[in-house]
Amino acid sequence: MALAGGVVGLVLGNIRLPLLLLLASSPASGGGANIAVSGVAAAAASAAHIRAGRINWSLFAWMAPPSMAGALAGGYLAGVIPQGALLLVIAAVLILSGLDLLRRRPSPSREGDEEPALDVLAAVLSGALIGLVGGLVGLILGALRMPALLRLVGEVPSRAVGTNLAVGVCVGVAGLVGHLPSSRPDLTLVLVGAAASIPGALVGARLTGRLSESALVRAIGMALIVAGVVAAVQAVASVR
Repeated sequence: MALAGGVVGLVLGNIRLPLLLLLASSPASGGGANIAVSGVAAAAASAAHIRAGRINWSLFAWMAPPSMAGALAGGYLAGVIPQGALLLVIAAVLILSGLDLLRRRPSPSREGDEEPALDVLAAVLSGALIGLVGGLVGLILGALRMPALLRLVGEVPSRAVGTNLAVGVCVGVAGLVGHLPSSRPDLTLVLVGAAASIPGALVGARLTGRLSESALVRAIGMALIVAGVVAAVQAVASVR
């Protein structure tokens, strides 16, 4: 899971979450552990992307602060909105975004050409909104930030991967801080999950540069669909 996430710029915490909830002493501690493991996996993959120059630091500076603020606000508002409904919305967005990426042809590569014009306002607004939703459901939600970076902000796939993971580290820290007042994450699960995630995240991040832009877009699309299906299953299970 961490290997695949490192390749496509996602930590796939929603896929890991059910297992940690099953093993944790309480749902709150399991959610906190999941956010912590996601942050560690994102940090490990980000290290490889930093060395490869696949992070847009200017875009990161615009997107990370509102994402963190949204995550903190979402943590305080958790429980006000039914999580099942939120998960269904997230699932629909993920699946539709994944299908859109698989259906459309990627734009011609701009990696070595003039820098693309990015929509900074879209980065700020999408970062804040996705951070808020992530705080509500206890996830970093890099899977929602990725299509926003590609379609709304206009970043190229390889730098979107690295930038998404770097922002995910910050959101993970904010989400973890938001969980601390009410519950402490299960430390054993954090240590085991982090130890298992770091090697895969590092290897996956190194593989990103070996994929063509079209292959990377297809990989991201398939990962979004898988994450969306898992979110839909979780939503259905939460209302039973």
